[in-house]
Amino acid sequence: MEVLNNYQRKKLDESNDEEFYTDPKFVYHLDANFRRYLSDLYEIEINNYSIVLDLMSSWDSYLPKEKKYKKVIGHGLNKQELKRNKIFDSYWIQNFNLDQKIPLDNESVDYCLMVAAWQYLQYPENLTREIVRILNDQGKFIIAFSNRAFWHKSPNIWTTSTEEERVKYVRKVLITNGFNEPKIIKKFTQPALNIFSFLNKDPFYCLIATKE
Repeated sequence: MEVLNNYQRKKLDESNDEEFYTDPKFVYHLDANFRRYLSDLYEIEINNYSIVLDLMSSWDSYLPKEKKYKKVIGHGLNKQELKRNKIFDSYWIQNFNLDQKIPLDNESVDYCLMVAAWQYLQYPENLTREIVRILNDQGKFIIAFSNRAFWHKSPNIWTTSTEEERVKYVRKVLITNGFNEPKIIKKFTQPALNIFSFLNKDPFYCLIATKE
């Protein structure tokens, strides 16, 4: 089911996303608290010996190193970043704003991950239906994001929404395109009341959904 209108899909910079990601970005886009929350969550949610798909990924997937994986598949837009991610058994490059078809078999994945990436999707409905297709019946879709983005590359639905509205928007796409009501996790770290109190920590938002 379509959720967005044409205006909501548009972004300030409509040039091909692959051009923006030509040069690798070997930096952390999320702070240490966020990364720790996410790894801890993966430790709880992901079973050993699973097939994990990390969509729109980079050089680090934040997956717990001590876990045993049957296979970890990566996807992204920069080959150098994906090549450096040593947890991947394989990876491929694809621009989801041009083509949402995922080149994997039906029900072939146990967990699908998307970190700090939903905010760049112009056609999330199509991609969500593809994720429903490739996840097995017990599979989970784990989406995590904060309040950061390359704003010129985010569609209007993201840049014009509050943080709470973004959570509701992701939820709506999920439940109208094949997922059950997601579990929603929000974490906020208050800064210390001292001279460095302006250093706010990244808020942590996560939605975990299973297939209908």
